[in-house]
Amino acid sequence: MTGRIGPGSPEPLGLTLRDGGANVAVHSADALAIDLCLFDADGVREVQRIPLRERTGDIWHVFVEGLRAGTRYGLRAHGPWAPAEGLLFNPAKLLLDPYARAIDRPFQLHPSHYTLRQNGQRNDDDSAAAMPKAIALPPLPPITPSHPQIPWDRTICYEMHPRGYTMQLPGVPSAQRGTVA
Repeated sequence: MTGRIGPGSPEPLGLTLRDGGANVAVHSADALAIDLCLFDADGVREVQRIPLRERTGDIWHVFVEGLRAGTRYGLRAHGPWAPAEGLLFNPAKLLLDPYARAIDRPFQLHPSHYTLRQNGQRNDDDSAAAMPKAIALPPLPPITPSHPQIPWDRTICYEMHPRGYTMQLPGVPSAQRGTVA
């Protein structure tokens, strides 16, 4: 379980571990609500659902104290069901964080993932059991920018167009000449 819930920040997107917890930020222009769903260590049982109560523009966000590396999680979005307008919100469907850096298993298509049943009716089967869960990971170490150690007066910039460059290049098989392949 987690501790105190705070407003968090709209940046960065996804779940970002910080000292004492995690910031969660999700973009959705049309959602009416978004929930962070936390799962047990096996990613099987949902143990807590936390609404992202703050909204800045189209970004929903929250800070959750006590969230640690290794936590399995997913998202649920609430909003209009208007298929003709392309709006298919269904909180029965667990969503994978598009910014997740790891998931707990490969994705395998399951009937609970479908938006509609074969009869054309909305499918309200909970997809959590069949969905991979995102795994909270510690932040990546900062990257120190580097550049080639070649002085500008000795640097050559070369622009190449693959089609023209490879069209008559002997080492390239004839079927691949003039292509990026």
